[in-house]
Amino acid sequence: MNVLLLYPEFPDTFWSFKHALKFIHKKASLPPLGLLTVAAMLPEDWAKRLVDVNVRKLREQDLAWADVVFISGMIAQRDSAQRLVARCHAAGKTIVAGGPLFTLGHEQFPEVNHFVLNEAEVTLPEFLRDFARGAARRVYASPEFPDLRRTPAPLWELADIHRYASMSVQFSRGCPFDCEFCNVTAMLGHRPRTKTTAQVIAELDDLRRRGWRGAVFFVDDNFIGNKRTLKEELLPALIQWQKGRRGTPFFTEASINLADDEELMRLMVEAGFNQVFIGIETPDEAGLAECHKRQNQKRDLVADVKRIQRAGLEVQGGFIVGFDSDTPAIFGRQIDFIQRSGIVTAMVGLLQAIPGTQLHLRLRIEGRLVGETTGNNLDGTTNFIPRMNRETLREGYQSLLGHLYAPGPYYQRIRTFLREYQPPKISSSVNWRYLMAFLHANLRLGIVGRERFHYWRLLFWTFFRRPTLFPLAVTLSIYGHHFRKVSQVLGP
Repeated sequence: MNVLLLYPEFPDTFWSFKHALKFIHKKASLPPLGLLTVAAMLPEDWAKRLVDVNVRKLREQDLAWADVVFISGMIAQRDSAQRLVARCHAAGKTIVAGGPLFTLGHEQFPEVNHFVLNEAEVTLPEFLRDFARGAARRVYASPEFPDLRRTPAPLWELADIHRYASMSVQFSRGCPFDCEFCNVTAMLGHRPRTKTTAQVIAELDDLRRRGWRGAVFFVDDNFIGNKRTLKEELLPALIQWQKGRRGTPFFTEASINLADDEELMRLMVEAGFNQVFIGIETPDEAGLAECHKRQNQKRDLVADVKRIQRAGLEVQGGFIVGFDSDTPAIFGRQIDFIQRSGIVTAMVGLLQAIPGTQLHLRLRIEGRLVGETTGNNLDGTTNFIPRMNRETLREGYQSLLGHLYAPGPYYQRIRTFLREYQPPKISSSVNWRYLMAFLHANLRLGIVGRERFHYWRLLFWTFFRRPTLFPLAVTLSIYGHHFRKVSQVLGP
């Protein structure tokens, strides 16, 4: 049996870093971890081939080779997935689909033969048994949350890992919180389930054996959901694993209560973590209460962010406008918060109602849904009727993005961050790819770009004030180039 594992293309989004990746000649930010893990669950005697169309095109010879196609993706990949499914269907291939996109909307893909939904550790074995005897159903779904200690390591040999900017591993699934707009708990549950420390270390060892020396993303939706296991098992093991090596930088996602635990932050930094994405959402207490973001309420969020930065973790932040409680004043408040906090990578999106969330259910009951979510946080669309005047919301959002990523405020925010940030002991070394990116940045940003004055001013400031952070200053400058590109679509 020849199985083609197919991963759709991401549109040009905030997190694609497509314009920044050109500086280091990479094709995509991250590999399809879920699809590679599913590949490890398939029969060993099946021949397997991965085509990630973010990295290379799907060729006719790929389709001719395949007996069956397994496709997975996220909501933002819907358009590409529909094109790929149509192409595979036209070629007469049996199509098996799974992952968040299909779990949340499989009825949109009538050409798919079989859907293996929810978590594959539960639904895939049953499908494979039925498929082997020619009696596979069209839909396999289960509310069961599997034990991740039985999850196999991904088949990295299927991926051309050096075409990606970062690698990824998963330690846990699930989140203890219950934000109204988020579908994590609906899909993965409230109780964080974890792999064993031995599993994680084995996956990292495998990546190193294959020559990977770059950053690794822990894809957990809330890495600190199980603090006890982190402190007592995983982080001490990662600290030990880093010893005797040049240092592998890690980054992940967490909730703001990380700021309350100095020991946890210290252990994370010592283990090699240097970035963490946190859902801030809004500085408005009414908005936080509305979306059930209780862990963010009644806090000094700017002070929390700076505490995490001083611990050695760069905070990347997620923000939302379009809550029912928002007034036109929210746009200025968001700008003020982001600038004061020094969150350089600040993703601000219009609120969207994702299927499976409490928000989607509430808006459906209220009769306010008007279409499907795109899954793209930066395309300026929303799929429900907002309380704020729609044109006021759109114009305010355009102005917000235009200000945040204009060269002046953006480079000022970098300096605000660099003043607070205490770099970790373990950091990636300056290599030829960084030097290539630096030379490219000097040309693209320092000579051609309209930000050239701000770029050189930042570099000189960093060189004399925080010289050890010079590579980071260059990296953040390159990120800004990408952010301006993707936000210009909606620019004021």
